[in-house]
Formats: sequence, C-alpha cells, structure tokens
Amino acid sequence: MRDAELTRQKILEISADEIHKKGFIATSLSCILVRCEVSKGALYHHFKNKMELGYAVFEEIYTPMFLELWQPSVEVDDPIEGLCDFFTAMYKESSCDEIVCGCPLNNLCQEMSAVDEGFRLRILNMQQQLNQLIAINLQRVASQLRDDIDFSQVAYFIVSTFHGSSSLSKSSKNKDLFEKVIKELCSYIKNLRKH
Repeated sequence: MRDAELTRQKILEISADEIHKKGFIATSLSCILVRCEVSKGALYHHFKNKMELGYAVFEEIYTPMFLELWQPSVEVDDPIEGLCDFFTAMYKESSCDEIVCGCPLNNLCQEMSAVDEGFRLRILNMQQQLNQLIAINLQRVASQLRDDIDFSQVAYFIVSTFHGSSSLSKSSKNKDLFEKVIKELCSYIKNLRKH
C-alpha cells in the first residue's frame, strides 16, 4: 500500500472511532488531524470536506464492519441458533462503556438521517442489505420454521429490536437492560421454529 493510501486509511479509521464516540456533528476535524498526525492539506487531499469524510467512513468502515459482524451468525447451518448466539455474545462480551457508546450505525441513523439525505440513503441501503442477508438465510431453513412467517418483516423486526435495545441501554447506561431485551429477542427468534 502506498503512503497516500495508508494515510487515507488511517484518517478513515481514526475518524470512525471519533464519530462512534462523539457523534458526527460533534466530531472535530482538528481532533482527527491531531490523532492522525497529518496536516490539514493531507486530509483535504483525500476528502473535500467533513461530509465527504463522513460518507467514506460509513461506506468503507461501518458498512463492511457491520455486515461482516452479522454475516457469520446467519450463514451457519442453523441461523436461529446463530442469531441467538450472536446476540448472547454481544451482551456477555460487551463492556458497559461499549454499550454506552452504542452501535455506530444506529448512532448515525439517529443523528443524521433527518438532517442529511446522503447519510439517510447510505444508512437505508445498509439496512436493506442487512435485512436481505437475514431474510435470505431464514428462507434457507424455511422448512424448519412456522408457515406464517414474512421473512423480510421478521428480519426488520430483529434488527429494529436489536437497535432499540442498543439505544435504550445507551440512554440508560444500563447493560442489564440490554441483556433483558436481548434475551427476549432470542425467545422471539426461537419461537419462529415449528413446534
């Protein structure tokens, strides 16, 4: 990788961390420059402005990270167990600080969807990709599941509940609340099976 590519990647990674911790609007380009140890010119060589940087962080860091995080849980032989194992690991392995920072995708959705159409469309696209990933893998085991399931609707419900639990835990600073909601979500997911 060339120096310019390494610099760009470093800017993206540090920006992703800053945006996750502080939100997009509160993230300071000055702070990013200090942490990256690059000049303002180096930053503007790669990104015209903060918005372009934010879009790149979302498309190149958050979206692949988020899809890669969910993918193994639904592509296993049993996506019902895979999802429940994934969610259980999330509450068991996440620190209270990680829960308080919230999900980067959910944070940006709440902060930017209403104020910037570019972010809204990128977030919607990512949510549709995630929904499709879950729905396709549930359809793959449809013979084991109840007959009355709308796979796309169920996938949106699963993701929405997960994001809701993340938001609730973030605002309450209560990891136990996150655990309770996740356990209930797993109960719902397991009840998708034929009895």
